Amino acid sequence: MAWLCGSPPVVVVVAAMETAAMETTARQECYPELKPVQSINAHPSNCICIKFDPMGKYFATGSADALVSLWDVDELVCVRCFSRLDWPVRTLSFSHDGKMLASASEDHFIDIAEVETGDKLWEVQCESPTFTVAWHPKRPLLAFACDDKDGKYDSSREAGTVKLFGLPNDS
Repeated sequence: MAWLCGSPPVVVVVAAMETAAMETTARQECYPELKPVQSINAHPSNCICIKFDPMGKYFATGSADALVSLWDVDELVCVRCFSRLDWPVRTLSFSHDGKMLASASEDHFIDIAEVETGDKLWEVQCESPTFTVAWHPKRPLLAFACDDKDGKYDSSREAGTVKLFGLPNDS
């Protein structure tokens, strides 16, 4: 679920619909009544995450089909798909300027793409699956958390670690 700020504010709900072929539908609902405004088929499998870009131009959905779909907010059409992940997409994040999109899954890397072209900018290597990614609100700095408790770190601890990409020595 994600909010699209405007007048009136709209909430986008992504839900799996049981049909002959499993597909995910994205619905816009007007707040506060939560009456459906529009419904679109988004993915052929369960949708796991959704994020709006900070400019309000796009939203992205990540799905169990390992695809990230980029949607035009005004036209409600899919403008691009990113297919570099092999596992279900767990998390998405747009950079502060809306120019980059980070996506991650159980793959041992984070895909960072240029939104306008779909080109791969970086592939951030990880030693374990990634649970969450988040861009800094004002800088090109990505924070991410992985399931690293069974790796080189102390596996008896209860907490994971947060890592950063985009510091001056990263490439």
